Amino acid sequence: MKLLFDARYIRTDFPDGISRYSSELAEALVKLHPITFIVQSDEQAAKLPVGSKTVKIHRIDSWLEPFTALRLNRFEPDVVFSPMQTMGSLGRRFKLILTLHDMIYYVHRVPPPTAKGLVRPLWRLFHMAYWPQRLVLNRADVVATVSQTARTEISQAKLTKRPLIVVSNAARDLTPLLNEPVVQLDTPPKNLVFMGTLLPYKNAETLIKMMKFLPGRTLHLCSKVSPTRKAELSALIPEGAEVVFHNGVSDEQYAALLANDAIMVSASKAEGYGLPLAEALQLGVPAVVSDRPFFREIAGDEGAMFADPKNPERFAAAVQSLDDIKTRRRLIADGKKAVGRFSWDESAAVLLKEARKLTSH
Repeated sequence: MKLLFDARYIRTDFPDGISRYSSELAEALVKLHPITFIVQSDEQAAKLPVGSKTVKIHRIDSWLEPFTALRLNRFEPDVVFSPMQTMGSLGRRFKLILTLHDMIYYVHRVPPPTAKGLVRPLWRLFHMAYWPQRLVLNRADVVATVSQTARTEISQAKLTKRPLIVVSNAARDLTPLLNEPVVQLDTPPKNLVFMGTLLPYKNAETLIKMMKFLPGRTLHLCSKVSPTRKAELSALIPEGAEVVFHNGVSDEQYAALLANDAIMVSASKAEGYGLPLAEALQLGVPAVVSDRPFFREIAGDEGAMFADPKNPERFAAAVQSLDDIKTRRRLIADGKKAVGRFSWDESAAVLLKEARKLTSH
C-alpha cells in the first residue's frame, strides 16, 4: 500500500496545533509503514523524520489547491491522508482520509490569523452554514477527528455521511527540550503559562482579568499576536499586574516556561482536543482550565483544576487552591495518569488500520 501524508501544514517558524498534530503523527506513522510525505518547501521537508521520502507540490494557500488530487494522481498513491479537510479531491484516483479537528469556527466565526487576503471572506462564507463542509467531507472515503468530544459534536451536526474515526491528538514529551528538570517549589507558583492563539474564543480576557486577584505572579502569553489584538488585551491588564506577551516562543522556550515554577492555565471556550493541557500534564506541570468536556476528556475529573471561564475571580481562586504543594503533587500524579491514556503510536495504528481497510475492498 502506497500511503501519502500531507505534511504541508507543518510550520517551520512557530508550530501551531495542526503543525504539532501533523509532525507527531508523522513520526509515529513512519515506524509502522513506509510513508511518502507531501511538502511545499525544502525547509518543511527538513522537519520530517530523517530519511523521509517526499514529493513537492504547491502551497496550501495556492489557487491550485482545489486541483491537488489531479497533481497527486501522478504519484499513484493508494491512500492519501490529510491532517486538514481542505485538500482538493476533484478527479482523484486514490482513497482519501480527510481530518476535521473541531467545530470551533461554527461557534466563533473569526478567521485564523494565518488567513490572508481573499481567503478571509471566503473562510467566513464557508462557515456561515454546514452544507459547504458536508460537501467537502463527503468527497472523502473516511473522515478523521482528534477527540471523542469533537467526534460527538461533528456527529450531532451531521457533517458527514462517511465513517468518522478518532485519530487522537496526544502529548509529546517535552522533557528532552529542557536543560533543567521541572521545578515545583514549596511556595506558591509564581508563573502562569498560556499557550494558544489569542483569538477571542481562547478567552485570554479571563486570564488577564484574574491577575487582579493574583498579585506577585506573572501571566505568560506565549503565542504570536497582532498589534491590534495586543492593544485590545493590554487595555484589560489590571493596575500593577504582570502580563508578558512573548509573541511566539520556540519549543525550547515553551518547555522552559512550563518547567519554571509554573501552572498551565487556559480559560478557552472551545477546543478540539487541548494539546497544551496534555503537554503540561505529561511534563508534570499542574493545570487550571475551563470546566468544559474537551478538557475533562484529557485530564479526567481529578487531573486538573476546573474553573468557570466566565468568572476571573473564581479562576484566580482555582489557581490559589494550588498554593499547597501537597495538592499540586496529587494533581500532577493524577494528571500524568490521565494523559497517559493517549499515545501517538496508538493514533498512528488507528490511522494505518483504516488505510489498510480502504485498500482491502
